[in-house]
Amino acid sequence: MALAKVVYASMTGNNEELADIITNKLEELGHTVEMEECTMVEASDFEDADICIVVTYTYDDGELPDEIVDFYEELADLDLSGKVYGCAGSGDTFYDDFCTCVDDFDKQFALTGATKGAESVKVDLAADDEDIENLERFAEELSACVS
Repeated sequence: MALAKVVYASMTGNNEELADIITNKLEELGHTVEMEECTMVEASDFEDADICIVVTYTYDDGELPDEIVDFYEELADLDLSGKVYGCAGSGDTFYDDFCTCVDDFDKQFALTGATKGAESVKVDLAADDEDIENLERFAEELSACVS
């Protein structure tokens, strides 16, 4: 099966939970998964993966979290042709810029030549049952692109 790399940024723990849900589903589908916090990896680590996933939050007024800015900028310099990617994240609908960093990463991945394997998943705060179903379907769609 495929190697999936899940990179996350999480201030409250919500995005780490989302990354766990995605990781568990991909493992259930038979893939090898490496899940790591964004400060522990480099964007070039995606070059070794078949499935590339970023789970991030949006800070303040639509800004990238400080801890993932370097990763985001490095991503633009990669050629990930032949790879499949997906983006997810949690946010707070209280803010006008709800989960805009998920969209930012989607656009950044598109520049790498990677193929979008599933529609992005955005979660309001912590994942509820419907969000968990959406995240598992997200993982299934990504898996289907490499199986």
